[in-house]
Amino acid sequence: MPRSLLQAVLLVDGYNVVGTWPELKQARDCDGLEAARWKLIEALTNYSAFQGYDTQVVFDAQYRDTASNCEIVTQNLSVHYTDFGQTADTFIERACALFRHDIRKFHSRLIVATSDRAQQLTVVGYGAEWMSSQQLAFEVETAARRIHRKQRNTQRSPQRFLANSLDPAAQQRLAELRMGVKPKKFRKY
Repeated sequence: MPRSLLQAVLLVDGYNVVGTWPELKQARDCDGLEAARWKLIEALTNYSAFQGYDTQVVFDAQYRDTASNCEIVTQNLSVHYTDFGQTADTFIERACALFRHDIRKFHSRLIVATSDRAQQLTVVGYGAEWMSSQQLAFEVETAARRIHRKQRNTQRSPQRFLANSLDPAAQQRLAELRMGVKPKKFRKY
């Protein structure tokens, strides 16, 4: 459900969320950080498309030995890996500081998802909205249920047949034709 005008920019502190969501912690502990990262990215891909958010997931470079880079996953989601030695917190704070002086602030919102208390206070001080990792998990799950329900209703919808979109008189006439009933003659006055 992509929208031409994004209603919000969502910055996600990736490892903070991985350490907070039970299913991501389990994936991290059993399968490693890469698996947990991709589970988070997959969940946020659907959520971002559904909400129409420009989502940017930020991961610290402390677990990677590479320079900073940005991977565009979809139209609504990108993944940022910070420079070696830079934290996701400083990346997010800088983005909030830049957004504060950006003209986009008049047309969209900036939301930061993290459960780091110090980070929360900092981003709110820059004028961004704050969402806890638990709240993000709840919203992602709610959006997934709504998408699933909408898909299920679409699949069962009787409106998917052309005959159901006809007016009642035309539907009646088609039913008569199927049963071999001859049309009634119109009287002339």
